[in-house]
Amino acid sequence: MKQMAASPCPQWYADNEFNVGLWGTYVFTGNEWRDDRYIEADHAWGGGVDFKYFFHHYFGVGVEGWVVDARRRFEDITGVEAFHLSIGHESRAIGSVLGTFTLRYPIRCSRFAPYLWAGGGAIFGGGQRERFHLADQPLPIATTDHFGATTEGIGQFGGGVEVRFTPHIGWISDFSSNVVGGRDNNFGMARTGVNFAF
Repeated sequence: MKQMAASPCPQWYADNEFNVGLWGTYVFTGNEWRDDRYIEADHAWGGGVDFKYFFHHYFGVGVEGWVVDARRRFEDITGVEAFHLSIGHESRAIGSVLGTFTLRYPIRCSRFAPYLWAGGGAIFGGGQRERFHLADQPLPIATTDHFGATTEGIGQFGGGVEVRFTPHIGWISDFSSNVVGGRDNNFGMARTGVNFAF
């Protein structure tokens, strides 16, 4: 009786590979959006790209960048003796660039690879402020100063899963928590998109 050797498992993830990910993203504030001091919006939509190099299946280092459209609400108080309050809205591009470290675990003989990652970098385009002034000499006068966007440090950590359709094309879905310098700035990010492996 002739024995047949078992067929080797297909290799969906290479030992050393360069990845390029393109994804859409949804951002939401970590607390009540009216109290948020950086995104200053209930939610925001956008997209991003990341570049990673994986060593021996499991460890990857990379760079990611993303941008979202965040519409904020602001107040303006002006007037002499009688004060006028107006409420305005503006759309802003908020973005970030981060360096990342990824731990990936391809499940043997399957297309699935759960992963965890952490990163750090800078976020820009948010954090606008208004400051109200009231002077009472010689008449009560109210004015509002508007301050522009600020750049802050950001830390990111999250997890997700990749499913490979071929050894070179996969689909990623993940969630991350993002910690921004300062008070009441943190936010969550969900993203999904396509990954190309070379």
